[in-house]
Parts: sequence; structure tokens; C-alpha cells
Amino acid sequence: MNGEIFAKLEQKIQDAVDSIEMLKMENEELKAENARFQQEREEWEQRLGGLLDKLQSLDSAPTSDNG
Repeated sequence: MNGEIFAKLEQKIQDAVDSIEMLKMENEELKAENARFQQEREEWEQRLGGLLDKLQSLDSAPTSDNG
């Protein structure tokens, strides 16, 4: 009976170790994906900033309207 309990315990420990390893791999993948998303967000912010600057320069440009 002790051998059977030991085998069950060993299997549960192995299952836990396997789960931990899978979670570690998933965590690394998510970290990489997060880094890509952050980079993409920064690029979009730069592009949007450039567009806003262009719009602001249009607003502040003197008009040649003699009206």
C-alpha cells in the first residue's frame, strides 16, 4: 500500500512540475508578445505625434486671406 501511495504522490509531483514548466514557457511567450506590443504602441504614438505636429503647424500658419 505504501508503494501505491508513493506512486500517486510521485505522479502528482511530476504533473505539477510539468504544469510549472508549461506556465514558464507561456510566461516567456507572453513577455515577448508584450514587448512587441509596447514597441508597436510607441511607433504609433510617434506617428500620431507627427500628425498632430503637422495639424498644429497648419493652425498656426499665417493665412494669405485678404478677405
